[in-house]
Amino acid sequence: MTTPQQAPTAQQSCHPGLPETGRPGADLLAELAVLTAADLPTRGGHTTAYVYDSGRPEVRDTAERAYVAMMEVNGLDPTAFPSIVALERQVVGATACRLGGDDATPGIFTSGGTESIMLAVKAARDARPDILAPEIVVPVTAHAAFHKAGSYLRVTVRSAPVDPSTYRADPAATAALCNENTVLVVASAPSYAHGVIDPVTEMAADAAARGIPCHVDACVGGWLLPWLADAGAAIPAFDLSVPGVTSLSCDLHKFGYAPKGASVLLFRDEAMRLGAYYACAPWPGYTVVNSTIQSSKGAGPLAGAWATLQSLGADGYRELGRAALSATRRLIAGVEAIDGLAVLGTPDATLVAIGADPAAEFPLDLFALADETRARGYFLQPQLSLDGLPANLHLTLTGVSEHGVDGLLAVLRECVDAVRPLGPPAPPADIVGLLGQLDLTELDNASFAALLPAAGVDLSGDDSARMAPVNRLLDTLPPATREVIVTRFLSALYSPYLGG
Repeated sequence: MTTPQQAPTAQQSCHPGLPETGRPGADLLAELAVLTAADLPTRGGHTTAYVYDSGRPEVRDTAERAYVAMMEVNGLDPTAFPSIVALERQVVGATACRLGGDDATPGIFTSGGTESIMLAVKAARDARPDILAPEIVVPVTAHAAFHKAGSYLRVTVRSAPVDPSTYRADPAATAALCNENTVLVVASAPSYAHGVIDPVTEMAADAAARGIPCHVDACVGGWLLPWLADAGAAIPAFDLSVPGVTSLSCDLHKFGYAPKGASVLLFRDEAMRLGAYYACAPWPGYTVVNSTIQSSKGAGPLAGAWATLQSLGADGYRELGRAALSATRRLIAGVEAIDGLAVLGTPDATLVAIGADPAAEFPLDLFALADETRARGYFLQPQLSLDGLPANLHLTLTGVSEHGVDGLLAVLRECVDAVRPLGPPAPPADIVGLLGQLDLTELDNASFAALLPAAGVDLSGDDSARMAPVNRLLDTLPPATREVIVTRFLSALYSPYLGG
């Protein structure tokens, strides 16, 4: 006979995350400052991924105040909080009017690009209930969120090759993968990895001729591209003005410089938007109807996005677009002048992929270069090779980058000189062989964490930010194995064995 465990009482401390007695706010903020000290900087342009800095502290302060003012408002029920209807109408309308629509264009405010993409895929899938095995066709450069949507929604994702020199989608290759089960064709404007715009006009026309909807993933650049056009950049047609484009996603927490998470999903017509909604009546509580994946949700991001749009205005965004374009052009020219580096493709937006010059006698170790730049205060995002597309370092340039691009180029030149003697990247053959013999899915977190030092990963020492060894290793492995490794790493990271 077993004795049941007694539940903790109010006098028992369950975890250090829940103190017995509440702590003063000043102490908490001081501890938060210590915890975030090792984070990448979110302002100043030194972190060329993940964050978007307008360089306008007064705009950020206004957005923060609006965010806090609305964070307790629940977006679950717009009839209870009519303020969210008014704000969403303004934000969606402003986005639509810049992207080929108008104030009547149907849209949804979401928590981010992934949610916008998942809802676009859901709407396309549900529009064809007669198709029992739905598929979507995407360029291989399409964002990972489409694969996530496919996994969550049980939709098969078919990836088409892209032009190996321009990195743009190949319309013929995309069309060749379409069949009677295809519910959606996807184009990027631009693709995140290389910053190039797919041939949307041709892809949308072909999809329309087959009776297939076409979604344009403009999450990263949709709000930026019109302002780049105002600044003189040659931007091909990509938005809802293009015949055949039936939906489009655009993140405002990227080049809209709004607080995370803020994205807009636009539709050609109301019927498609209805397909993104979810309603549930067969339960005894309140009738559920959601426009997003989330049910309860704070209205802070919506208010923050609205306040940012209102604070910057068209003139503010026009100047930020001009500055980002200027920085990008200077960066590209500077990179091309560095022996051993090359810009991949011809970026249409302010996203740049830096690769190793294939004509160089000894290719540079880009992963070591990323570590060196980070050690000198600049974060460049490593991107692994895939299907013949080379590994590279990603940079996203924003409104503040114009003032720091010369410093970034100087650091790049220094770091190239530092890593050149290392020669080309060479992952340890013994580790690759070991991984081939292990079933990583069978390892627990403690065992997996114990393997990491052998792969060159040490998150406890002074070199914890140096990820070249693990990136070299991952780059040699097939995508399916990469997925297993990074999933196990994330699980271990949040465990006591690795996360501390």
